[in-house]
Amino acid sequence: MRKRNASLTEEEPRGEAAAAAGEKRSAMGKTFRRRSVWWRLRRLFLALMLLYVFIPVIVKLCPSIQAKLVFLNFVRVPYFIDLKRPLDQGLNHTHNFYLEPEPGVRVGVWHTVPAHMWRDAQNKDGHWFESSLGSAQSAILYLHGNAGTRGGDHRVQLYKVLSALGFHVIAFDYRGWGDSDGSPSELSMTSDALFIYHWLKVRLNKAPLYVWGHSLGTGVATNVVRRLCDRDSPPDALILESPFTNIREEAKSHPFSMVYRFLPGFDWFFLDTISANDIYFASDDNVNHISCPVLILHAEDDAVVPFHLGKKLYHAASRSQSLSGHKVQFVPFDSSLSYKHKFIYRSPELAHILSNFLETSLPTH
Repeated sequence: MRKRNASLTEEEPRGEAAAAAGEKRSAMGKTFRRRSVWWRLRRLFLALMLLYVFIPVIVKLCPSIQAKLVFLNFVRVPYFIDLKRPLDQGLNHTHNFYLEPEPGVRVGVWHTVPAHMWRDAQNKDGHWFESSLGSAQSAILYLHGNAGTRGGDHRVQLYKVLSALGFHVIAFDYRGWGDSDGSPSELSMTSDALFIYHWLKVRLNKAPLYVWGHSLGTGVATNVVRRLCDRDSPPDALILESPFTNIREEAKSHPFSMVYRFLPGFDWFFLDTISANDIYFASDDNVNHISCPVLILHAEDDAVVPFHLGKKLYHAASRSQSLSGHKVQFVPFDSSLSYKHKFIYRSPELAHILSNFLETSLPTH
């Protein structure tokens, strides 16, 4: 018994020593892991900082990158749709065709007839659709914004709403978008829209023709209407959905610019680079040369083109001498409606707003 007790007594210090050693190793392991995590976080932080500094430099050295970010024409959403088949998007009274604003440059166009003509439109060819414009009561030339195509869902939904209100709707992809040829620029977008406008105007037989622009398309729309007014041939009205004042102010207000907005040299790195690409979309200047009724629609919760820019453009238009005597109206949509940047078409008041503004009777169903 004494030998056994002695053995137990000798094992106790050894056990305590082993436990202490284990605790020491565990503590050292935790310290090592903490240092390892800290080192990785430092490396990640340094990499992000280098990227943060690197992006403005690259944009400045390669201005074409900034142009791509403005147009986003390479982003096709939704993907894998066949633009030759508008029927696939629920437009069973729409014809797809192509026009050439310039020799060798082909742009894709959709013509949606009024909803009450959908039965007549079934299995009809391009000649029938084109000839239907001769008896049209009114038509809208729709100019979409950046990214996506004429087949984008919110655009398709608006065509359906306008069609239900009795309008012929002509929508197209600028060169460089969708299945249209070429590459984009502000000048080419404007010239494409002018070409389609004149093509449509000739076929309408004096029916009212309205220009509707959305987002970046509002910049194209004011460019087009300014040129038409300079030639004393204004459209019957201009409708601007979610517009901005000019591209510099929009770029500075865009959510993507938030991380750089307060960077010293922001204007030089980013805004001056946009101008270097001859991209201006100066709607606030254009309204001083426009002489037709102007309707501005803007949602208060628009995070892409902030509400205050639409309001600022309205104030510029309301002070314009060229617009004196013409109706200039601003319609806000409360943020509780959640229309944001591209869902104003959901408003049940849209028919009433348009009929009052255009001073014409529209279906309310």
